Amino acid sequence: MKTRNPKSRFDLSIKKSDYVVEVRGGFNPHPRTNVVVDKFVDVNYHRKTDKKVLKNQKFIQADGENMPFKDKEFDYSICNQVLEHVENPHKFLKEQERVSKRGYIEVPSLIGEYLFPKKSHKWVILEIDGKLVLVEKEKVWFKTYMDFGYLFLTYLPKVSVGYKILRQTNMNLVTVRYEWKDKIDYMVNPTDPAYLIYFTTFWDESMVRKIFPERSHTSEFFSALSAIGKIFINTIRSKAAL
Repeated sequence: MKTRNPKSRFDLSIKKSDYVVEVRGGFNPHPRTNVVVDKFVDVNYHRKTDKKVLKNQKFIQADGENMPFKDKEFDYSICNQVLEHVENPHKFLKEQERVSKRGYIEVPSLIGEYLFPKKSHKWVILEIDGKLVLVEKEKVWFKTYMDFGYLFLTYLPKVSVGYKILRQTNMNLVTVRYEWKDKIDYMVNPTDPAYLIYFTTFWDESMVRKIFPERSHTSEFFSALSAIGKIFINTIRSKAAL
């Protein structure tokens, strides 16, 4: 089941004693990961750069849909920007449940995919009613030739405090971040119009409010205040590291 939406891949519920596996973390593994699994070693079609694993991490070449581990061998699994690539999401997600007790999944949201589309992404994904809902791009005639990735993934996060606040106060805007325990709630290619409509038509007010529920002014104020504080602290840390 879903436990929460972390603010980033570094805001995870990982204990000091947890044994952690990361699937397809070959080019940028999480520093807390113990075992890195990646299917592709010599091909970068599905990632940004060549394989890079930290010194304290063990690397295993394997498919995330068929991993060479015992049942519940790990306390926590990390799947960062991988689910949108897989051939069989049902098999992939069941395998995460099999080898791990808890975990984290991060993917581009449907909105994010339209803003910075990737040919290697097979699925568009939203979180609806606490479930990960996956729809195959070809089934919803997903076509876009404009890629604003540099603007939304590189430039604005670097120069715009307002954009940073927007991202931190509106979870799942361009990225879905989903932490789970025991079982992952998901749907693949739903036929129920209540879910499919989000992938096939214009969003009206009721649909927007379902994905991004309205909050009180007080809640918005403290959420923005918290975001500003974190941005300030991260800025200080970045300068101190130079």
